[in-house]
Amino acid sequence: MTSKIAAYLRDFAPATPCLVLDVDRVETNYRRLKAALPLARVYYAVKANPGAPILGRLTDLGSSFDAASWEEIQMCLEAGARPENISYGNTIKKVSAIQAAYAAGIRMFAFDSEPELMKLAAHAPGAKVYCRILVENKGAEWPLSRKFGCEMEMARDLMVLARAWGLDPYGISFHVGSQQTTTGAYEVAIARVASIFTDLKQAGINLRMVNLGGGYPVRYRAEVPEIDAFGDAIMGAMTQHFGNDLPEMLVEPGRFMVGDAGVVSAEVVLVSTKAKDDPVRWVYLDIGRFGGLAETEGEAIKYAFRTPHDGTVEGPVTIAGPTCDSTDTLYEKSNYRLPMALEAGDRVELISTGAYVTTYAAQSFNGFKPLAEHYI
Repeated sequence: MTSKIAAYLRDFAPATPCLVLDVDRVETNYRRLKAALPLARVYYAVKANPGAPILGRLTDLGSSFDAASWEEIQMCLEAGARPENISYGNTIKKVSAIQAAYAAGIRMFAFDSEPELMKLAAHAPGAKVYCRILVENKGAEWPLSRKFGCEMEMARDLMVLARAWGLDPYGISFHVGSQQTTTGAYEVAIARVASIFTDLKQAGINLRMVNLGGGYPVRYRAEVPEIDAFGDAIMGAMTQHFGNDLPEMLVEPGRFMVGDAGVVSAEVVLVSTKAKDDPVRWVYLDIGRFGGLAETEGEAIKYAFRTPHDGTVEGPVTIAGPTCDSTDTLYEKSNYRLPMALEAGDRVELISTGAYVTTYAAQSFNGFKPLAEHYI
């Protein structure tokens, strides 16, 4: 929690549940990433948090943007971003969205299949295209499964096809999973990309860009490598596989940019047990999985908590949200312990919740409104 957030919560005590986010911290994280990877262009993953103050600050800093929809592209343009600094990074796009983006001046698009490439050839003629490949997500606390990306052999064929269809075969992208805690995942992925570059060069296609994706972690309950460690690993692998002929490098940070810039303030609604001799208390908050904490699915992202009673005797707890849905249980197996003095009406803070919270919040499940947002 930054000093600005602590002061805001103390002085204003905004109604809960709410997110309070320090935009200065976002700028600090942007500068840290640029220092760790000075040769890479930063394309902020808008889906992590599209708050207008965030987009405005990053635009002023010269950041580019990775958008997942036409609506996110509009947000970036409204924040002052130039079309040439926006990548349409979703590999699944409606024709109407491609047309709108192209008409707005967007000229860089992702794809991972022949049908999507056909849409781009028809509705974004001459655009730069990059193919996303499947890579290992081992080490990621929020893996991305196989929904996005294609096998390497298919990627090679698709880039040849892109040129034949009048598109600009620009590069290859990958994503090693969100909250990736190992630097080796990037090294393995870069080796795979380099082999595609070599094969396509022999086919007369000169790729010029590697999109290294996102995944750079923030600290929740456990320590994670610093961004400098990721920068060193990435640059070491790029130099090893490309030598002095380095391609353009793009990174798409989301969580790293905004995660530790935000804190969710919540209220304890109830503390109870299921039996008289049960040592485990159930702590119900006024925010849960449907209120924005979707990444607690499978207890994957483990947020740290602060309470008014920190430092006193603790006991085991199960933590749940307020809705009438049994799946709205956040942590039951991850050995959370909270102060025994915790009671209904206490305010608690969930630390490093600036990413993937506000946009995950349901609009009116059980009638609950999405959490309020305060950008300071």
